[in-house]
Amino acid sequence: MATKAVEAPSARRHPLEPLTGDEIRCATEQLKRSGSIGDGVRFVSAVAIEPLKAVLRQGETPPRRARVVAVDRGANRLHDAVVDLDKGVVERCVEVPEAQPSLTVADLLSAIKAVKADPRWQEALRKRGVTDLDQVQVDPWPPGDLIDDEHRGLPIARALSYVRTSRTDNGYAHPVEGVIAYVDLQSESVVKVEDHGSTPVPMKSANYDSSGVSAYRSDVKPLEIHQPEGPSFEIDGHRITWQKWSLRVSMHPLDGLVLHTVSYSDADRERSILHRASLSEMVVPYGDASPAHSWKNVFDAGEYGFARFTDSLALGCDCLGEIRYFDVTVVDEDGEPRVIENGICVHEEDYGVLWRHRDHVLLTTEVRRSRRLVVSSFHGFGNYDYGLFWYLYQDGTLQFEVKLTGILQTKALDSEDTLEHAALIDEGLAAPHHQHLFNVRLDFDLDGGDNSCYERDVVPTPPGEANPRGNAFRVQSTLLASEADAARLTDERKARTWVVCNPNVLNSLGKPVGYRLVPSGGATLLADAGSPVARRAGFATRSLWVTRFDEGELRAAGEYPNQSRGGDGLPNWVNQNRSLENTDIVLWHTFGTTHTARPEDWPVMPVEYAGFTLKPFGFFDRNPALDVPAPGHR
Repeated sequence: MATKAVEAPSARRHPLEPLTGDEIRCATEQLKRSGSIGDGVRFVSAVAIEPLKAVLRQGETPPRRARVVAVDRGANRLHDAVVDLDKGVVERCVEVPEAQPSLTVADLLSAIKAVKADPRWQEALRKRGVTDLDQVQVDPWPPGDLIDDEHRGLPIARALSYVRTSRTDNGYAHPVEGVIAYVDLQSESVVKVEDHGSTPVPMKSANYDSSGVSAYRSDVKPLEIHQPEGPSFEIDGHRITWQKWSLRVSMHPLDGLVLHTVSYSDADRERSILHRASLSEMVVPYGDASPAHSWKNVFDAGEYGFARFTDSLALGCDCLGEIRYFDVTVVDEDGEPRVIENGICVHEEDYGVLWRHRDHVLLTTEVRRSRRLVVSSFHGFGNYDYGLFWYLYQDGTLQFEVKLTGILQTKALDSEDTLEHAALIDEGLAAPHHQHLFNVRLDFDLDGGDNSCYERDVVPTPPGEANPRGNAFRVQSTLLASEADAARLTDERKARTWVVCNPNVLNSLGKPVGYRLVPSGGATLLADAGSPVARRAGFATRSLWVTRFDEGELRAAGEYPNQSRGGDGLPNWVNQNRSLENTDIVLWHTFGTTHTARPEDWPVMPVEYAGFTLKPFGFFDRNPALDVPAPGHR
């Protein structure tokens, strides 16, 4: 069963509730009327401005305000505005020089139109034997590091092409190798076409829908999840309560799925854990050295934005069980609200054994089954699809998981081509090596006070009097006292984790309460430190960064990574080397996967997983899941 989450009526919306359609329209109309922006602007994003945690603690009712980003493509001007929705006035509207916003759907459509009308592009395709240009799929990309000084400062998109033999054909099976069109989004015209050779277009079919499957499995029986009394969670607005958890959810224009004010009820005490948790940025750097692919590195959050590419989820496909959905409301290019139905899914699911023990003296067994709350969304960016999944467990554990699927980026091969930087996936077809590197921003609020962060390594004790058998090992805990010291890498040899603690709140053992960040992999940027992508994606060179909270520091690669020359974001902020001891801190965790493709990833990729876990570490006095009832107990 699936239903929409219904907002409870209230006199005033909670400050962390996302903007309604009426509020989006109010904000954009006020901007238009104020004269702060000209006619013909494209609205890029509109989001509720979140009050600081100190304001929420005091129980104040802050003004309802919206941040709106709009771009005047004709004049190549970017506007960043704040609108007071209560008063209906524009508080500020500034022009941001030398910055480009994330690409809008209108940008992508105008780029496609411009490419298809360009005679140089048409000639390049005819040279490869492609005569039906209406069947060609054009994919606009952010330009990465900029092309040349002549076009620097212009809003540029680079476009790649793929042949579709029919409307439903998988175009990525037929890449037009070596042809790159450069589109000026200001003039909506192609300013340059590169043609690197004339590799034939591979034409072997690789469809993955019903037309590409000769026969389906006949032994798949129905799997039904039934909760006759409904789910165990409750929803009020965008607040979710489930067993002892409480949290709020929203969809940010760039970050995607966001958790707010995450807390756990412990012995009638509501204990805060996280003020805010979400993606802050991600980058997909490609490792192919050929001129047609070496420039590829895309920041899907900052250069596209997750919210506008949110998929509507379907019961039985994306979600199973007793489902509740939240619609997602975004601003369209004209300043009108656009509703994406069923954009966020909430459900609970069985997760096997929670804890178990057989007493060998009494010959009795105690066992409890685990279940978890799932909050998820899916986002499609051209060839790739990303699922963002937050899991909350009964023992106080939180987990974030990205599910990567979709279709590989492809390149056509000549017979003499080598595959040093790509993997063969089909006849005449390869997939360049690449990475998916995500950075999550974790604004901690552990037990409602200032926090510190420690790095914990498990290291061997040197053989000697204290370790006569040479078998002992110990935990080495190091305070990350300043930002310069807190740019860290994972180390699986030392079982390295990081613990955020509140030194002002002690547990029953007299130790500071804490939560531990457990990484699940150590992928970091493989590109050379002097490369353009390393300058732009400096956040991806470290697994962990810790900064002192600053309300203006929200995005790991800076506010506007599209066409940036790099140096923004985390690597710049930590140069301040602020103290991190017993203060308001933010953890930034980079994780991901390095993908060298295999034939089994083609023509559509089985889900690959990347993420991390947050586990209570002395936060509770004992196992907090002792009170989970045994199966069948009421």
